[in-house]
Amino acid sequence: MVLSDKHVQRNKSLHEQTYQALRDSILAGELAPGDRLIELQLAEQLKVSRTPIREAIRQLQREELVTADDIGWLRVTTLSSVEAANLYDCRIALETLSTTGACENISPAQLKKLKDYVTKAEKLSKRKLTKQVSQELLEVDYQFHCLIAQSSGNRCLVSLLDQVFGKMALLRAQTTQHNPNVLDVRVEHQQIYEAIAHRDARAATQEIQHHLSASKARVLQELESLKHHAEALP
Repeated sequence: MVLSDKHVQRNKSLHEQTYQALRDSILAGELAPGDRLIELQLAEQLKVSRTPIREAIRQLQREELVTADDIGWLRVTTLSSVEAANLYDCRIALETLSTTGACENISPAQLKKLKDYVTKAEKLSKRKLTKQVSQELLEVDYQFHCLIAQSSGNRCLVSLLDQVFGKMALLRAQTTQHNPNVLDVRVEHQQIYEAIAHRDARAATQEIQHHLSASKARVLQELESLKHHAEALP
């Protein structure tokens, strides 16, 4: 468990900075699903006392990014297949709504930016798939879906999806450790963009549902594979 050159900055409260540093490390996969969180070790790495570490971990527990195991040790949450399926079902429902809103409200500037994300993903897909390229593709996917939500003009929807995207980042860290291809982020984006550009809500919602359903199937298959691998270990 190593945090990559992170330290808290004092322009915000110590608790806030500590929480953000730990949350970022979890969502980036630096603190991987299943990793045990040891207060003293984290305090030394972030150069803070154990009090803000303890407060930050409590907040991460409320967000369900950290959970206690059977003997009470705090670990980065590992999502089950059932939890992953539920998460995708929420995404499909919420992003169907955001895509409909985007078709009605997206601005020319937002549409251009959406196209830029599609183009960037295509360029990345032509490079050799390394861990860095995989992370860049996932980041482009996140930006693409966030922009659709933002362009819907529905602030409540954006807030709800932000919570879902946080859990999705955790799921990505869990499933891409052994198979970087499990979350294909580029194949269907072009079709989604084209439908939104043409203000075709029916086609856009069909494309987003197809995209997320395909991603859901890949992720659930990978989680089952990881489960069988773990069970086979001595």
